[in-house]
Amino acid sequence: MTPKAIVLFDIDGVIRDVAGSYRRAIVETVQHYCQQRPEPAAIDSLKGEGCWNNDWEASLELLRRLGHTPLPDLGSLVEVFGGFYFGGDPEGDPSLWQGFIGSEPLLVQPSFFAELSALGVAWGFVSGAEPPSCRYVLETRLGLVKPPLIAMGDAPDKPDPTGLLHLAAALAGKPLGPGAPAVVYLGDTVADVLTVQRARSQQPNQRFISLAVAPPHLHGNPEARRSYEARLLAAGADQVIASTEELLGSLEQLDAISRR
Repeated sequence: MTPKAIVLFDIDGVIRDVAGSYRRAIVETVQHYCQQRPEPAAIDSLKGEGCWNNDWEASLELLRRLGHTPLPDLGSLVEVFGGFYFGGDPEGDPSLWQGFIGSEPLLVQPSFFAELSALGVAWGFVSGAEPPSCRYVLETRLGLVKPPLIAMGDAPDKPDPTGLLHLAAALAGKPLGPGAPAVVYLGDTVADVLTVQRARSQQPNQRFISLAVAPPHLHGNPEARRSYEARLLAAGADQVIASTEELLGSLEQLDAISRR
């Protein structure tokens, strides 16, 4: 049966709060090399450029902007970053991990996805996070069974739309185009918004909807949150919603948004 709509989610900042994990790992990794701790606003500004979705490369870029030389090779930085984030073998037993990943608050509950399915909506995830990290939050934490997922290494990094287009077509059960259901992508960065823009360029006859949400660490700072949301809208988001859970109350508006 063809779904009424397809909703794809980013994971970090949308399904889980990574302010104390991935973002903290960026800070600790940068400090490890140059003894300087980038402020959250500096990371937000970098992410706002739309081309630093990969946190390893974002860490390296922050080191470059801080004037650190020589820059570490990416492989060494990945190992340091993983030590902070996973605190153990990423491919090993998650119960043995001692890193920041163990302190990620969930932003939705399993019932959220059950409600989407009950509404005839197909759903999945397109994330730039490592596959073990994605599986941990989706399967271990949320209890989802084999959730449709495109993770790091499965497709080019966002804002390249390859992963989004591939998963959307798989969930539609037919080629994307006029006869396919609308495809919604909910993300929290400019790169996520640009991914939808580029998907539209490649599939101009397919209805795409770009929804965006400010990451949780900004919710206690109204001015910073408004500024961040304004950047998401300026990048081309169709609508900014207050939280991931608010998506359920917005589904009736999807068709109208997609036909603007």
